[in-house]
Amino acid sequence: MEKVVLGIDTSNYRTSLCLVREDGVIAAEARRLLRVKEGERGLQQSEAVFQHVLNLPALSDQLRLPDRQIAAVCASTKPRPAEESYMPVFKVGEGLAKCLSIYLGVPYYLTSHQEGHIAAGEHSASERPQSERFVAVHLSGGTSEVLACVRVDSGYRIEKIGGSIDLYAGQLIDRVGVALGLPFPAGPYLEELAREANGTFRVSSAVDGLSFSLSGPESALMRAIASGAVPAAEIARAAEQCLANTLEKVLRRAVEQGWSREILLVGGVAANQYIRSRLIQRLEHRAVGAKLYFSDPAYAGDNAYGVALLGWKMHKNRTL
Repeated sequence: MEKVVLGIDTSNYRTSLCLVREDGVIAAEARRLLRVKEGERGLQQSEAVFQHVLNLPALSDQLRLPDRQIAAVCASTKPRPAEESYMPVFKVGEGLAKCLSIYLGVPYYLTSHQEGHIAAGEHSASERPQSERFVAVHLSGGTSEVLACVRVDSGYRIEKIGGSIDLYAGQLIDRVGVALGLPFPAGPYLEELAREANGTFRVSSAVDGLSFSLSGPESALMRAIASGAVPAAEIARAAEQCLANTLEKVLRRAVEQGWSREILLVGGVAANQYIRSRLIQRLEHRAVGAKLYFSDPAYAGDNAYGVALLGWKMHKNRTL
């Protein structure tokens, strides 16, 4: 029987389980998006918790757990590795991890959703940052942060050095997408719609040092939608363009201020191919000299792969 660590992530968007072998290869995984009613832009925590409780038995059955030797269980228990960080949905995964630990007689380990994203990004990218210190950009519906990261035995030591002061990148995409009549979460649908655009409509970005605001761009995009005068595809491209320009300015300044030139981008918004290509073109230019790393699009969004990887890391350090 192959030895694996079970990773559990119960975020505000997806229920995720992943079995990872000691060499970091995925043995099996199962994921399910949480259901959001048409026209809605998200879920209340109580509804998300309820859906996780319903999803976990079916997803667990898909993994065929009795056929494998589980060495440990690891769950994300909060959004970020900060004492004040809390969200009820993560308690579902934490509770399952602790129960399985008791039933199976194996250790359980706890990490954060953000660290899971970073680990999945590092290990699914075609290359990973060479230095132990690098910058990570976490772009999702619940976070838009610029982070100074250092690899440590338990995962990462993280310092927030910048990010959004109001709306998150994923919220901007989802709000604009839903207003355009797209399904939630809107990222892939908005990206597809934007491919039809000519780039004739733009909204300005709002950057102050390493911080940025997306509430102004959201208002401008919503006004354009309400006016009916701007084609939907042009609005979708303008949203992508605004995020790309915002990130370019922030990351250029981070490099200028002496932060690492190795930059890893993770989170659902980091899967957007237009944003990726724009940032590579602008920031890997010799005038800036940055090196960008992107998670595989399949692991840019919420997943338990990184959680399982971190579980192995903590388990190996415990058993040394």
